[in-house]
Amino acid sequence: MPELVILSGKGGTGKTSVTAAFAALAVPVTLADCDVDAADLHLVAAPETTETHEFRSGWHAVLDQTLCRQCGRCIASCRFDAIHRDRTRYRQLHIDPFACEGCGVCEFVCRMGAISMEEPIRGFWYRSVTRFGPMFHAQLHPGAENSGKLVTLLRRKARQAAEQPNGLLLTDGPPGVGCAAIATLTGADHVLFVTEPTATGLHDLKRAERLAAGFRIPGSVLINKADLSPEMSRSIAEYAGQAGLHLLGEVPFDAAFARAQAAGQTILEYGRSPGADALRVAWSRLQRLLSAKTRTPFRIVKNM
Repeated sequence: MPELVILSGKGGTGKTSVTAAFAALAVPVTLADCDVDAADLHLVAAPETTETHEFRSGWHAVLDQTLCRQCGRCIASCRFDAIHRDRTRYRQLHIDPFACEGCGVCEFVCRMGAISMEEPIRGFWYRSVTRFGPMFHAQLHPGAENSGKLVTLLRRKARQAAEQPNGLLLTDGPPGVGCAAIATLTGADHVLFVTEPTATGLHDLKRAERLAAGFRIPGSVLINKADLSPEMSRSIAEYAGQAGLHLLGEVPFDAAFARAQAAGQTILEYGRSPGADALRVAWSRLQRLLSAKTRTPFRIVKNM
């Protein structure tokens, strides 16, 4: 099953709306929402969760007060200032889990065996059922690390579940070009960049394109809200040609996107509109690109 990754380089370009719309057109489809720090594809896909799993990652020190003798050796050894005494008369030691880097030095120097290293729960990942097909998504705890590891886990589970030989794995990637975006791109067959006609949109598109080029992944560009700045849209189209990216098309600003989201639908399910028509054309072009690369026929839902 080929995998199409949709990235933006920045937030707010309409990436998730485009992902949901393409999910309504691709038959069959397996969805993976890899924006684990701020997932929102579920707002449109309306998944019904069938499996919930803990995500554990990293290590932090845990102190057993019944064994601790308050000697302070761990305080002197901690280079991250993660261990402190409280201000009560008992002066008990406490470990700040947010400051702890999990190096394990405190466990090593503790003579009483009062400190141990544990792998904490950083979030949860889910397997769900949607009207488009199976969906894999997750929620990382605020401030938790290792989003890239969670993204890799999601994509592996989604690939294992994608058993239809003529289907598509559709991955909604995170904004930016950080660890989670890198983990989302690795091993993908095609990447679609959704951008907007602003200076920031073009700047972040260039960063995301350079990231994908490092993995030698072919890509294409879709300009959302293109009519808000025709001049900047032309600049993006010129850059796409220079970078060897396919320009799938330009989607006009369409208030139907917001109304469809409020109704819990994709813009294609909501009804006919300029934005929906532009996405149908873009999907047809993208379908040809994917079929040429993978020799896999893709079907389009006729009544959309």
